[in-house]
Amino acid sequence: MTALERVRVLDLTRLLPGPFCTMLLGDLGADVVKVEDPNGGDPARHYAPGQGDSGSVFLLVNRNKRSLTLDLKTSEGRDVLLRLVERADVLVESFRPGVMDRLGLGYEAVLSAANPRLVYATLSGFGQSGPYRDRAGHDLNYLALAGVLGYNVGRQGEPVPPAVQVADLGAGTLGAVAILAALWSRQQTGRG
Repeated sequence: MTALERVRVLDLTRLLPGPFCTMLLGDLGADVVKVEDPNGGDPARHYAPGQGDSGSVFLLVNRNKRSLTLDLKTSEGRDVLLRLVERADVLVESFRPGVMDRLGLGYEAVLSAANPRLVYATLSGFGQSGPYRDRAGHDLNYLALAGVLGYNVGRQGEPVPPAVQVADLGAGTLGAVAILAALWSRQQTGRG
């Protein structure tokens, strides 16, 4: 038996932080279902180098997962997701704040009513509140704002991006840790 053998995770994330988070949960034995948009899916699918129609980073962080294509902008897509939520333990999304509400899938109004035990995790670029909350963000944005790029310089003093996306990987790792803590808390309280 694995640590998360009976845990069901719905993964509505894309690119690196969210898929890395849910990859870690899958590595611990969770049953992860990646839900992708029908219009091209996760953009990381198309990053070179790759194999077939999938980029190597996409293949790496989406191992141990099943996948499903749903258009969450349609009532049919939302209905299917809600049926999945009823049996899920965790839902992870990486949209900007308010997107799930606009889709009619907000946690407070819809998802927690469908499944009060659901652990809901959101991995947005700049959090759910604050002055940057509505901005898109990527690894280099976070490193630049934190001043990290100023410490990693080339011979002429120009910023040199790190070879590894440390902010994205850190966010994914901490997201997985937070989800594990929330699952433990749910064992005590019965609520997600």
